[in-house]
Amino acid sequence: MFPNFKIEQDLIRNGCSIIAGVDEVGRGPLAGPVTAAAVILDPLNIPDNLNDSKILSSKKREKLFEQLKSSSAFAVAHVSPEEIDKLNILQASLLAMVNAVSNLKVKPNHILIDGNKVPDRLVGRATAIVKGDRKVLSIAAASIIAKVTRDKLMHDLDSEFPVYGWAKNAGYPTKCHMNAIVKYGVTPHHRRSFKPVHNILCN
Repeated sequence: MFPNFKIEQDLIRNGCSIIAGVDEVGRGPLAGPVTAAAVILDPLNIPDNLNDSKILSSKKREKLFEQLKSSSAFAVAHVSPEEIDKLNILQASLLAMVNAVSNLKVKPNHILIDGNKVPDRLVGRATAIVKGDRKVLSIAAASIIAKVTRDKLMHDLDSEFPVYGWAKNAGYPTKCHMNAIVKYGVTPHHRRSFKPVHNILCN
């Protein structure tokens, strides 16, 4: 099943001329921010082969990212590990989505969000769609923008802290990453409230 533009078209017919798709990436990693993107597609210039970023190869994601940069309006927001530890990962993810929408230069009439929960600050303006990144083109586009942006950030952080392998694992709890935490300790970019990191700190 490929995402389509049907929901957006229905909203446009009902008077919502500007629709944003929103998705986040980075709930599971032990390090780095959670990142959200909000994307407003041009109905007359939608790149081919948009899909859930998790399905696409890195090469295809990068190509679509470049196409989206020139064909759509979008904004990105990060919520830091420190904020994640204070808020919890669910609330941090919702905050990242709200901030991404707020960062858009063009304000949407309606927002389509991946998942089963609309952030409180967007209630009345948004619709949550479970597995939206596989159903809705605007959300699929947001998943690509968020994924590529966060991966690049983790790649940059890898040059500062190379022993953790973030350029390859993006902060997820791979064996290499876990072994490095045990051997070298945690960095300011680690999420101390996450159980694997917390347990290592306690020990």
